[in-house]
Formats: sequence, structure tokens, C-alpha cells
Amino acid sequence: MAQVNIGEEQNPVIPTAPVQEQSVDINIPDPEPQPADEKLLPPSDKIVGLSSEEINDPNKINIEISDHSAPIVVLFGQPACGKTMTLVRLTRYLISHGYSVDPVHEFRPNYDANYTKICEDFNVMMNEDDAAKTTSKISFMLVKVSKNGRTICQILEAPGEYYFNPQAPNAPFPRYFSAITASPNRKIWCLFVEPKWGNLSDRNNYVSRIDTLKRRIRGNDSTIIVYNKIDETRFLIDGDGHVNMTDAKKDINNRYPNIFDRFKETTPIVRWFSPYRCEFVPFQTGDYPTAADGTKGFEQGPDVFPRRLWKIIMSKVRG
Repeated sequence: MAQVNIGEEQNPVIPTAPVQEQSVDINIPDPEPQPADEKLLPPSDKIVGLSSEEINDPNKINIEISDHSAPIVVLFGQPACGKTMTLVRLTRYLISHGYSVDPVHEFRPNYDANYTKICEDFNVMMNEDDAAKTTSKISFMLVKVSKNGRTICQILEAPGEYYFNPQAPNAPFPRYFSAITASPNRKIWCLFVEPKWGNLSDRNNYVSRIDTLKRRIRGNDSTIIVYNKIDETRFLIDGDGHVNMTDAKKDINNRYPNIFDRFKETTPIVRWFSPYRCEFVPFQTGDYPTAADGTKGFEQGPDVFPRRLWKIIMSKVRG
């Protein structure tokens, strides 16, 4: 049984000169042709902050990426896969280890009062004990991670409904997603999987969605498959975060049929040492006890999980 032992976090290598932000014109592709039987679905009631025009037509959703130099860590996955709480847990970990995590105010237009509010209350929200309250408020979120005044990366959380919706698995990505992929920033794609989601057809469709995404991934981008909710599986060995990685990877490759084959290394010599062009990391945000009044709380899990994820992200940031 293979185990992963987590050592002490190493100090990241940070550039000696600050990253200069500059204005870069981006040619945003037109939305992909929509199949006759599948259209972009209106957002669910849980996605707050959108204008009436954006609600009626997701291709009207406006975002702006002002920093075109810092890599973007994109949290990608179906609805309710844990992207928002991963952002919360990672933010808490980074702040406790001397990093600054700040919302990017200009990411959404001024008319998005919800986004303006969560930017203003960001630090309070990241320490909120009511998980449902946090996830209900955050629809779009772009944050900038920095240390000693130097930007390291940006982290993007956006509605899972437009990444993959089981009700319309082949619907085109919305226009704002084209803006993300068209930006010159290097991307670090965190693809979320979990042990108890959907049926086999849903998971097959999700893997097909990743195939569609791959056509937008550039050569200098990176991919991380995040096995979220590892605490709900038999592969978590103990409270110190030791995981049976071999069996966990087999489990995901079975549940999401041949997902790793999408990232096979093709260079003959390299594939002997590293068969896939992607990383695999188990993750746990924490526990969600339900109070007598129905409120779902949040107790964060061990630091080993965000430390492990951040270590891999940093390795991709450095290139």
C-alpha cells in the first residue's frame, strides 16, 4: 500500500522584481456554436449578483482580467463539488503562513453589488463558520495571492453550472470562459473529482467535458486532478493525511472512466518516469456539522491538505 508523506513546506521562490501589470488587448472568440438540442441553461437561483441581462443570457456575463502576467489557478468542476470551500480553506492556510490573499475588485462590473459586497467583506467571509452562508454568496471570485508585496498567482472560482451541467453536458462554454482561456496568463487547471457524485453517465459526460476543455489548454498550462472529499473514502489512512495514492488513483480512473488517459505523456523517455502530464492530489476542506436549527457549520480539516495542494500549485507557478 503506497503512502504519501508530507514534509515541511519549503519557502517559495519569489521573483526579485515586482510583476508589472499592463493592459493587453484580448481577442475574445465568439461563443462556440450551440447544438440545436443543448443551450446554455439559465443560472440556478444560487448564483447571485448577476444582472437581469446576464441571467437571461449567460453569454452577456462580463468579467475583466486586469493582471495579464500572474498565472491563474482555475478551480474547474461541476456544481457543488467543493470549489468555493476549497478557496476558503486555501485562503485560510495561505494567510496563516504569511501570504496575502486579496479580492480583485475590478473582476466584475460595478453593478454586481454582491461581488462588491463580498470583496469588502472578504476576510470576514473567509472565516465564516456557516458554510451555507459562504457558498450562497460567492458566485464569481478572483483573488490575488502575494507575499512580501510580490504577486505569485491569481485564483479563480466561477459557477460550476457553466463548466459542466449534467442537464446539458454538451452545452458550449459561455463567453466569459472564452475570456479566461484567451487571456495570455498561464493557467493551472484544478479539475475537481469526488467519490460520491453522479451516476456513471454523468461522470462519463464530465470526462468528455474535460476533452473539450483540453482543446483550450495551452502548452505552458498545467493540470492538477483534485480528488476532493478524500475523507469520505477508505483511501485516507489516518488523521495525518497519509493516503493510499495508488488505490485512490485507480478508484478515480474507474469512477471517471480513463480520465488519466486524457493526459498521457507521449514522449517515450519521459513516460517511463512520469506516465501522465497531470498531477494528482487528494484534498479535504473539513467537516460540516449540522446544528439542531439546520445550520451547516464548517470546521476546517488538517493543514496537510492545503499544504500539499499549495506545494503542487507553487511548483507549476515556478514552471
